[in-house]
Amino acid sequence: MTGLTPRAIVQQLDQYIIGQDAAKRAVAIALRNRWRRQQLAEDLRQEVLPKNIIMIGPTGVGKTEIARRLANLANAPFVKVEASHYTEVGYHGRDVESMVRELVELSANMVRAEAWEQVRPQAERNAQERLLDALYEPPEPEPGDADRLQLQKRARERLGELLAEGKLDERTVEIEVSEKPVVIQGMSVGGEEMGFDMQGFLEEMMPSRTERRRMTVSEARQVLVRQECEKLVDRQSVARRAVWHAENHGIIFIDELDKIAASAGETYGPDVSREGVQRDLLPIVEGCTVPTRYGMVRTDHILFMAAGAFNVAKPSDLIPEMQGRFPIRVELNDLTKQDFVRILTEPRNALTRQYRALLETEGVRLEFRDEAVERIAEFAEQINLRTQSIGARRLQTVMEKLLESISFEAPDLGQKEVVVDRAYVDEKLAELVKDEDLTRYIL
Repeated sequence: MTGLTPRAIVQQLDQYIIGQDAAKRAVAIALRNRWRRQQLAEDLRQEVLPKNIIMIGPTGVGKTEIARRLANLANAPFVKVEASHYTEVGYHGRDVESMVRELVELSANMVRAEAWEQVRPQAERNAQERLLDALYEPPEPEPGDADRLQLQKRARERLGELLAEGKLDERTVEIEVSEKPVVIQGMSVGGEEMGFDMQGFLEEMMPSRTERRRMTVSEARQVLVRQECEKLVDRQSVARRAVWHAENHGIIFIDELDKIAASAGETYGPDVSREGVQRDLLPIVEGCTVPTRYGMVRTDHILFMAAGAFNVAKPSDLIPEMQGRFPIRVELNDLTKQDFVRILTEPRNALTRQYRALLETEGVRLEFRDEAVERIAEFAEQINLRTQSIGARRLQTVMEKLLESISFEAPDLGQKEVVVDRAYVDEKLAELVKDEDLTRYIL
Protein backbone atom coordinates (compact mmCIF):
# COMPACT_ATOMS: atom_id res chain seq x y z
CA MET A 1 0.00 0.00 0.00
CA THR A 2 2.95 2.40 0.47
CA GLY A 3 3.24 2.99 -3.27
CA LEU A 4 -0.52 3.06 -3.86
CA THR A 5 -1.11 6.78 -3.69
CA PRO A 6 -4.56 8.06 -4.71
CA ARG A 7 -3.16 9.07 -8.09
CA ALA A 8 -1.62 5.62 -8.62
CA ILE A 9 -4.90 3.94 -7.61
CA VAL A 10 -6.84 6.01 -10.16
CA GLN A 11 -4.28 5.17 -12.84
CA GLN A 12 -4.71 1.48 -12.11
CA LEU A 13 -8.50 1.76 -12.25
CA ASP A 14 -8.24 3.65 -15.55
CA GLN A 15 -6.86 0.49 -17.14
CA TYR A 16 -10.23 -1.24 -16.71
CA ILE A 17 -12.89 1.46 -16.20
CA ILE A 18 -13.59 4.31 -18.59
CA GLY A 19 -14.65 7.70 -17.21
CA GLN A 20 -16.35 8.05 -13.81
CA ASP A 21 -13.45 10.15 -12.48
CA ALA A 22 -15.35 11.41 -9.41
CA ALA A 23 -16.10 7.86 -8.23
CA LYS A 24 -12.51 6.74 -8.82
CA ARG A 25 -11.12 9.66 -6.82
CA ALA A 26 -13.51 8.98 -3.94
CA VAL A 27 -12.65 5.28 -3.65
CA ALA A 28 -8.92 6.01 -4.09
CA ILE A 29 -9.00 8.42 -1.13
CA ALA A 30 -10.99 5.91 0.95
CA LEU A 31 -8.45 3.17 0.24
CA ARG A 32 -5.47 5.42 0.96
CA ASN A 33 -7.06 6.50 4.25
CA ARG A 34 -6.95 2.88 5.39
CA TRP A 35 -3.17 2.87 4.95
CA ARG A 36 -2.90 6.28 6.69
CA ARG A 37 -4.92 4.94 9.62
CA GLN A 38 -2.47 2.07 10.11
CA GLN A 39 0.36 4.60 10.53
CA LEU A 40 -1.34 6.31 13.51
CA ALA A 41 -0.81 5.67 17.20
CA GLU A 42 -3.01 2.92 18.63
CA ASP A 43 -5.30 5.19 20.65
CA LEU A 44 -6.06 7.46 17.68
CA ARG A 45 -6.20 4.59 15.20
CA GLN A 46 -9.29 3.18 16.88
CA GLU A 47 -11.09 6.52 16.56
CA VAL A 48 -10.61 6.91 12.81
CA LEU A 49 -13.62 5.37 11.08
CA PRO A 50 -13.86 4.55 7.36
CA LYS A 51 -15.71 7.03 5.15
CA ASN A 52 -18.36 4.80 3.59
CA ILE A 53 -19.43 5.62 0.05
CA ILE A 54 -22.71 5.53 -1.90
CA MET A 55 -22.29 5.35 -5.68
CA ILE A 56 -25.35 6.63 -7.52
CA GLY A 57 -25.87 5.77 -11.16
CA PRO A 58 -27.74 3.57 -13.65
CA THR A 59 -26.86 -0.06 -14.20
CA GLY A 60 -23.84 -0.96 -16.29
CA VAL A 61 -21.79 2.21 -15.72
CA GLY A 62 -19.08 0.62 -13.56
CA LYS A 63 -20.21 0.78 -9.91
CA THR A 64 -19.53 -2.87 -9.08
CA GLU A 65 -16.43 -3.00 -11.28
CA ILE A 66 -14.86 -0.05 -9.45
CA ALA A 67 -15.37 -1.74 -6.08
CA ARG A 68 -14.14 -5.12 -7.29
CA ARG A 69 -11.02 -3.74 -8.97
CA LEU A 70 -10.26 -1.66 -5.88
CA ALA A 71 -10.36 -4.77 -3.69
CA ASN A 72 -8.10 -6.67 -6.11
CA LEU A 73 -5.68 -3.76 -6.14
CA ALA A 74 -5.41 -3.74 -2.34
CA ASN A 75 -5.53 -7.55 -2.05
CA ALA A 76 -8.42 -7.06 0.35
CA PRO A 77 -11.23 -9.54 1.12
CA PHE A 78 -14.26 -8.39 -0.87
CA VAL A 79 -17.90 -9.43 -0.63
CA LYS A 80 -20.73 -8.22 -2.87
CA VAL A 81 -24.26 -8.54 -1.55
CA GLU A 82 -27.59 -7.24 -2.76
CA ALA A 83 -29.73 -5.36 -0.28
CA SER A 84 -32.90 -6.76 -1.84
CA HIS A 85 -31.86 -10.29 -0.84
CA TYR A 86 -32.44 -9.35 2.77
CA THR A 87 -36.13 -8.61 2.30
CA GLU A 88 -39.31 -9.60 0.55
CA VAL A 89 -42.82 -8.22 0.92
CA GLY A 90 -43.71 -8.60 4.58
CA TYR A 91 -40.69 -10.55 5.81
CA HIS A 92 -36.92 -10.46 5.97
CA GLY A 93 -34.82 -12.77 3.84
CA ARG A 94 -31.22 -13.69 4.70
CA ASP A 95 -29.68 -12.79 8.04
CA VAL A 96 -27.80 -9.52 7.51
CA GLU A 97 -24.86 -10.79 9.58
CA SER A 98 -24.19 -13.42 6.90
CA MET A 99 -22.34 -10.77 4.84
CA VAL A 100 -19.74 -10.44 7.60
CA ARG A 101 -19.40 -14.22 7.88
CA GLU A 102 -18.83 -14.45 4.12
CA LEU A 103 -16.18 -11.75 4.38
CA VAL A 104 -14.32 -13.56 7.17
CA GLU A 105 -14.55 -16.87 5.29
CA LEU A 106 -12.99 -15.24 2.24
CA SER A 107 -10.36 -13.59 4.42
CA ALA A 108 -9.51 -16.97 5.94
CA ASN A 109 -9.08 -18.49 2.48
CA MET A 110 -6.69 -15.68 1.52
CA VAL A 111 -4.66 -15.99 4.74
CA ARG A 112 -4.58 -19.79 4.44
CA ALA A 113 -3.32 -19.55 0.85
CA GLU A 114 -0.52 -17.18 1.94
CA ALA A 115 0.41 -19.50 4.83
CA TRP A 116 0.50 -22.50 2.50
CA GLU A 117 2.87 -20.67 0.16
CA GLN A 118 5.22 -20.00 3.08
CA VAL A 119 5.35 -23.64 4.20
CA ARG A 120 5.19 -25.12 0.69
CA PRO A 121 8.96 -25.82 0.34
CA GLN A 122 8.94 -27.85 3.56
CA ALA A 123 5.66 -29.55 2.57
CA GLU A 124 7.16 -30.57 -0.78
CA ARG A 125 10.19 -32.08 0.97
CA ASN A 126 7.93 -34.02 3.35
CA ALA A 127 5.76 -35.20 0.45
CA GLN A 128 8.90 -36.33 -1.40
CA GLU A 129 9.92 -38.49 1.57
CA ARG A 130 6.45 -40.02 1.80
CA LEU A 131 6.49 -40.80 -1.91
CA LEU A 132 9.89 -42.46 -1.54
CA ASP A 133 8.52 -44.56 1.31
CA ALA A 134 5.65 -45.67 -0.89
CA LEU A 135 7.85 -46.40 -3.93
CA TYR A 136 10.76 -48.07 -2.19
CA GLU A 137 10.31 -50.49 0.68
CA PRO A 138 13.62 -52.39 1.08
CA PRO A 139 13.80 -55.45 3.31
CA GLU A 140 15.21 -55.00 6.77
CA PRO A 141 19.00 -55.53 6.66
CA GLU A 142 20.65 -58.09 8.92
CA PRO A 143 22.21 -56.65 12.10
CA GLY A 144 25.71 -55.44 11.33
CA ASP A 145 25.20 -55.59 7.55
CA ALA A 146 26.56 -52.09 6.88
CA ASP A 147 27.17 -52.74 3.16
CA ARG A 148 23.51 -53.61 2.47
CA LEU A 149 22.43 -50.57 4.48
CA GLN A 150 24.70 -48.35 2.38
CA LEU A 151 23.36 -49.87 -0.86
CA GLN A 152 19.80 -49.22 0.23
CA LYS A 153 20.65 -45.63 1.09
CA ARG A 154 22.22 -45.05 -2.33
CA ALA A 155 19.26 -46.69 -4.08
CA ARG A 156 16.87 -44.42 -2.21
CA GLU A 157 18.94 -41.35 -3.12
CA ARG A 158 18.95 -42.36 -6.80
CA LEU A 159 15.19 -42.93 -6.70
CA GLY A 160 14.79 -39.48 -5.12
CA GLU A 161 16.74 -37.91 -7.99
CA LEU A 162 14.50 -39.61 -10.57
CA LEU A 163 11.45 -38.49 -8.61
CA ALA A 164 12.65 -34.87 -8.48
CA GLU A 165 13.32 -34.91 -12.24
CA GLY A 166 9.75 -36.05 -12.93
CA LYS A 167 10.79 -39.33 -14.56
CA LEU A 168 8.51 -41.36 -12.31
CA ASP A 169 5.42 -39.18 -12.65
CA GLU A 170 3.45 -41.80 -14.62
CA ARG A 171 4.23 -44.68 -12.26
CA THR A 172 1.35 -45.88 -10.09
CA VAL A 173 1.68 -45.67 -6.33
CA GLU A 174 -0.57 -46.46 -3.39
CA ILE A 175 -0.91 -43.84 -0.65
CA GLU A 176 -3.13 -43.09 2.33
CA VAL A 177 -5.59 -40.28 1.72
CA SER A 178 -7.26 -38.63 4.69
CA GLU A 179 -10.47 -36.64 4.12
CA LYS A 180 -13.07 -35.06 6.35
CA PRO A 181 -16.73 -35.42 5.35
CA VAL A 182 -18.12 -32.28 3.74
CA VAL A 183 -20.63 -30.43 5.92
CA ILE A 184 -23.36 -28.70 3.94
CA GLN A 185 -23.22 -24.94 4.58
CA GLY A 186 -27.01 -24.67 4.86
CA MET A 187 -27.01 -26.91 7.93
CA SER A 188 -25.29 -24.24 9.98
CA VAL A 189 -27.58 -21.29 9.25
CA GLY A 190 -29.85 -21.75 12.25
CA GLY A 191 -26.92 -22.29 14.59
CA GLU A 192 -25.08 -19.20 13.34
CA GLU A 193 -28.14 -17.03 13.99
CA MET A 194 -27.82 -18.06 17.64
CA GLY A 195 -24.13 -17.19 17.63
CA PHE A 196 -23.08 -20.86 17.45
CA ASP A 197 -20.87 -22.25 14.70
CA MET A 198 -22.74 -25.45 13.91
CA GLN A 199 -20.70 -26.17 10.80
CA GLY A 200 -17.40 -25.88 12.64
CA PHE A 201 -18.75 -28.03 15.48
CA LEU A 202 -19.84 -30.78 13.08
CA GLU A 203 -16.53 -30.69 11.23
CA GLU A 204 -14.66 -31.16 14.51
CA MET A 205 -16.98 -33.96 15.66
CA MET A 206 -16.82 -35.98 12.44
CA PRO A 207 -13.69 -38.14 12.30
CA SER A 208 -11.43 -38.04 9.27
CA ARG A 209 -11.90 -40.88 6.82
CA THR A 210 -8.65 -42.55 5.77
CA GLU A 211 -8.35 -44.91 2.83
CA ARG A 212 -5.63 -46.23 0.57
CA ARG A 213 -5.86 -45.17 -3.06
CA ARG A 214 -3.88 -45.98 -6.16
CA MET A 215 -2.92 -43.04 -8.35
CA THR A 216 -0.03 -41.76 -10.44
CA VAL A 217 2.99 -40.23 -8.75
CA SER A 218 2.14 -36.76 -10.10
CA GLU A 219 -1.39 -36.95 -8.62
CA ALA A 220 -0.09 -38.38 -5.35
CA ARG A 221 2.43 -35.55 -5.03
CA GLN A 222 -0.35 -32.92 -5.17
CA VAL A 223 -2.43 -34.79 -2.56
CA LEU A 224 0.52 -35.25 -0.21
CA VAL A 225 1.70 -31.64 -0.53
CA ARG A 226 -1.80 -30.46 0.39
CA GLN A 227 -1.87 -32.79 3.41
CA GLU A 228 1.56 -31.64 4.56
CA CYS A 229 0.58 -27.97 4.18
CA GLU A 230 -2.44 -28.56 6.40
CA LYS A 231 -0.22 -30.18 9.02
CA LEU A 232 2.37 -27.39 8.99
CA VAL A 233 -0.07 -24.45 9.14
CA ASP A 234 -1.41 -23.45 12.55
CA ARG A 235 -5.20 -23.25 12.27
CA GLN A 236 -5.52 -20.94 15.27
CA SER A 237 -3.01 -18.53 13.80
CA VAL A 238 -4.93 -18.55 10.49
CA ALA A 239 -8.18 -17.80 12.34
CA ARG A 240 -6.66 -14.85 14.25
CA ARG A 241 -5.08 -13.36 11.14
CA ALA A 242 -8.26 -13.88 9.12
CA VAL A 243 -10.31 -11.94 11.66
CA TRP A 244 -7.76 -9.11 11.78
CA HIS A 245 -7.53 -8.97 7.98
CA ALA A 246 -11.31 -8.82 7.61
CA GLU A 247 -11.69 -6.16 10.33
CA ASN A 248 -8.99 -3.84 8.98
CA HIS A 249 -8.97 -4.44 5.22
CA GLY A 250 -12.36 -5.95 4.39
CA ILE A 251 -14.67 -4.30 1.85
CA ILE A 252 -18.41 -5.04 1.69
CA PHE A 253 -20.25 -3.82 -1.39
CA ILE A 254 -24.01 -3.46 -0.86
CA ASP A 255 -25.73 -3.26 -4.24
CA GLU A 256 -29.31 -2.17 -4.92
CA LEU A 257 -29.44 0.00 -1.81
CA ASP A 258 -32.20 2.04 -3.46
CA LYS A 259 -34.47 -1.05 -3.39
CA ILE A 260 -34.73 -0.80 0.40
CA ALA A 261 -35.29 2.97 0.45
CA ALA A 262 -38.94 3.69 1.24
CA SER A 263 -40.60 6.09 -1.20
CA ALA A 264 -41.44 9.49 0.24
CA GLY A 265 -44.80 9.60 2.04
CA GLU A 266 -45.37 5.80 2.01
CA THR A 267 -45.26 3.86 5.27
CA TYR A 268 -47.21 0.72 4.48
CA GLY A 269 -46.95 -2.47 2.44
CA PRO A 270 -43.48 -3.41 1.24
CA ASP A 271 -42.02 -0.11 2.47
CA VAL A 272 -42.35 -1.33 6.07
CA SER A 273 -40.15 -4.30 5.20
CA ARG A 274 -37.64 -2.05 3.43
CA GLU A 275 -37.21 0.19 6.44
CA GLY A 276 -36.87 -2.88 8.64
CA VAL A 277 -33.96 -4.11 6.53
CA GLN A 278 -32.29 -0.72 6.84
CA ARG A 279 -32.58 -0.94 10.61
CA ASP A 280 -31.11 -4.45 10.51
CA LEU A 281 -28.22 -3.24 8.36
CA LEU A 282 -27.57 -0.19 10.50
CA PRO A 283 -25.74 -1.94 13.41
CA ILE A 284 -23.47 -3.73 10.93
CA VAL A 285 -22.53 -0.47 9.19
CA GLU A 286 -22.29 1.49 12.46
CA GLY A 287 -20.05 -1.07 14.09
CA CYS A 288 -20.96 -4.16 16.07
CA THR A 289 -19.58 -7.56 16.98
CA VAL A 290 -20.60 -10.53 14.83
CA PRO A 291 -19.93 -14.13 15.91
CA THR A 292 -18.25 -16.23 13.21
CA ARG A 293 -16.61 -19.64 13.09
CA TYR A 294 -13.21 -17.90 13.34
CA GLY A 295 -14.09 -15.75 16.35
CA MET A 296 -15.83 -12.47 17.14
CA VAL A 297 -15.49 -9.87 14.38
CA ARG A 298 -15.84 -6.12 14.87
CA THR A 299 -17.29 -4.28 11.88
CA ASP A 300 -16.19 -0.76 12.96
CA HIS A 301 -13.38 -0.47 10.39
CA ILE A 302 -14.79 -2.50 7.51
CA LEU A 303 -15.25 -0.27 4.47
CA PHE A 304 -18.85 -0.32 3.22
CA MET A 305 -19.53 0.74 -0.35
CA ALA A 306 -23.14 0.94 -1.49
CA ALA A 307 -24.64 1.47 -4.91
CA GLY A 308 -27.99 1.98 -6.54
CA ALA A 309 -29.71 3.65 -9.47
CA PHE A 310 -31.89 5.82 -7.17
CA ASN A 311 -34.16 6.71 -10.09
CA VAL A 312 -37.35 6.23 -8.02
CA ALA A 313 -36.22 6.58 -4.43
CA LYS A 314 -33.49 9.06 -3.45
CA PRO A 315 -30.64 8.76 -0.96
CA SER A 316 -32.63 11.16 1.24
CA ASP A 317 -35.38 8.49 1.43
CA LEU A 318 -33.08 6.28 3.49
CA ILE A 319 -33.58 6.51 7.24
CA PRO A 320 -31.48 9.37 8.70
CA GLU A 321 -29.20 7.02 10.65
CA MET A 322 -28.34 5.12 7.47
CA GLN A 323 -27.66 8.32 5.55
CA GLY A 324 -25.27 9.44 8.27
CA ARG A 325 -23.24 6.23 7.93
CA PHE A 326 -22.58 6.89 4.24
CA PRO A 327 -21.10 10.41 4.30
CA ILE A 328 -19.59 10.28 0.79
CA ARG A 329 -21.87 10.24 -2.24
CA VAL A 330 -20.67 10.21 -5.83
CA GLU A 331 -22.74 10.20 -8.98
CA LEU A 332 -21.74 8.10 -11.97
CA ASN A 333 -22.69 9.35 -15.41
CA ASP A 334 -24.59 7.42 -18.06
CA LEU A 335 -22.40 6.28 -20.94
CA THR A 336 -22.24 8.10 -24.27
CA LYS A 337 -21.12 6.96 -27.71
CA GLN A 338 -17.57 8.19 -27.09
CA ASP A 339 -17.47 6.26 -23.82
CA PHE A 340 -18.50 3.11 -25.69
CA VAL A 341 -15.73 3.66 -28.25
CA ARG A 342 -13.16 3.93 -25.46
CA ILE A 343 -14.61 0.90 -23.63
CA LEU A 344 -14.24 -1.16 -26.81
CA THR A 345 -10.61 -0.21 -27.36
CA GLU A 346 -8.76 1.14 -24.31
CA PRO A 347 -9.15 -1.19 -21.28
CA ARG A 348 -6.83 -4.14 -20.87
CA ASN A 349 -9.88 -6.42 -20.98
CA ALA A 350 -11.61 -4.62 -23.90
CA LEU A 351 -14.16 -6.73 -25.77
CA THR A 352 -12.36 -6.31 -29.09
CA ARG A 353 -9.19 -7.76 -27.54
CA GLN A 354 -11.15 -10.63 -26.00
CA TYR A 355 -12.76 -11.62 -29.30
CA ARG A 356 -9.44 -11.35 -31.15
CA ALA A 357 -7.81 -13.68 -28.65
CA LEU A 358 -10.72 -16.15 -28.69
CA LEU A 359 -10.75 -16.46 -32.48
CA GLU A 360 -6.96 -16.68 -32.72
CA THR A 361 -7.27 -20.04 -30.98
CA GLU A 362 -9.07 -21.22 -34.15
CA GLY A 363 -6.47 -19.67 -36.46
CA VAL A 364 -8.74 -16.76 -37.44
CA ARG A 365 -7.23 -13.28 -37.35
CA LEU A 366 -9.89 -10.69 -36.52
CA GLU A 367 -9.35 -7.01 -37.28
CA PHE A 368 -11.66 -4.20 -36.18
CA ARG A 369 -11.54 -1.01 -38.23
CA ASP A 370 -12.01 2.30 -36.39
CA GLU A 371 -15.16 3.02 -38.40
CA ALA A 372 -16.63 -0.32 -37.25
CA VAL A 373 -15.95 0.45 -33.60
CA GLU A 374 -17.63 3.86 -34.02
CA ARG A 375 -20.67 2.21 -35.61
CA ILE A 376 -20.95 -0.44 -32.87
CA ALA A 377 -20.80 2.31 -30.23
CA GLU A 378 -23.48 4.28 -32.09
CA PHE A 379 -25.82 1.29 -32.23
CA ALA A 380 -25.27 0.53 -28.52
CA GLU A 381 -26.10 4.13 -27.59
CA GLN A 382 -29.26 4.11 -29.75
CA ILE A 383 -30.54 0.88 -28.24
CA ASN A 384 -29.92 2.09 -24.70
CA LEU A 385 -31.85 5.28 -25.43
CA ARG A 386 -34.79 3.55 -27.10
CA THR A 387 -35.12 0.61 -24.70
CA GLN A 388 -34.00 0.07 -21.12
CA SER A 389 -30.47 1.41 -20.62
CA ILE A 390 -28.12 -1.30 -19.36
CA GLY A 391 -24.94 0.70 -19.82
CA ALA A 392 -21.78 -1.04 -21.02
CA ARG A 393 -23.45 -4.45 -20.80
CA ARG A 394 -25.24 -3.54 -24.02
CA LEU A 395 -21.91 -3.85 -25.82
CA GLN A 396 -21.69 -7.53 -24.92
CA THR A 397 -25.09 -8.18 -26.48
CA VAL A 398 -24.28 -6.19 -29.62
CA MET A 399 -20.82 -7.74 -30.07
CA GLU A 400 -22.11 -11.28 -29.62
CA LYS A 401 -24.80 -10.74 -32.25
CA LEU A 402 -22.32 -9.04 -34.59
CA LEU A 403 -19.79 -11.89 -34.45
CA GLU A 404 -22.24 -14.78 -34.14
CA SER A 405 -21.65 -16.19 -37.65
CA ILE A 406 -17.85 -15.82 -37.42
CA SER A 407 -17.76 -17.54 -34.02
CA PHE A 408 -19.90 -20.39 -35.36
CA GLU A 409 -17.92 -20.93 -38.56
CA ALA A 410 -14.43 -20.25 -37.15
CA PRO A 411 -13.37 -23.94 -36.83
CA ASP A 412 -14.12 -24.47 -40.55
CA LEU A 413 -12.52 -21.28 -41.86
CA GLY A 414 -8.94 -22.44 -41.40
CA GLN A 415 -6.17 -19.85 -41.46
CA LYS A 416 -8.05 -16.72 -42.45
CA GLU A 417 -8.22 -12.98 -41.77
CA VAL A 418 -11.62 -11.38 -41.14
CA VAL A 419 -11.99 -7.60 -41.33
CA VAL A 420 -14.89 -5.99 -39.48
CA ASP A 421 -15.65 -2.64 -41.11
CA ARG A 422 -18.65 -0.30 -41.15
CA ALA A 423 -20.34 -2.20 -44.00
CA TYR A 424 -20.07 -5.49 -42.08
CA VAL A 425 -21.57 -3.92 -38.94
CA ASP A 426 -24.45 -2.42 -40.92
CA GLU A 427 -25.11 -5.73 -42.66
CA LYS A 428 -25.38 -7.63 -39.36
CA LEU A 429 -27.05 -5.04 -37.12
CA ALA A 430 -28.78 -2.26 -39.06
CA GLU A 431 -32.07 -4.12 -39.60
CA LEU A 432 -32.18 -5.32 -36.01
CA VAL A 433 -31.64 -1.83 -34.64
CA LYS A 434 -34.24 -0.36 -37.03
CA ASP A 435 -37.00 -2.76 -35.96
CA GLU A 436 -37.98 -1.83 -32.39
CA ASP A 437 -39.71 -5.15 -31.72
CA LEU A 438 -36.62 -7.13 -32.76
CA THR A 439 -34.43 -4.79 -30.76
CA ARG A 440 -36.40 -5.41 -27.57
CA TYR A 441 -36.20 -9.19 -27.93
CA ILE A 442 -32.76 -9.72 -29.49
CA LEU A 443 -30.57 -6.77 -28.49
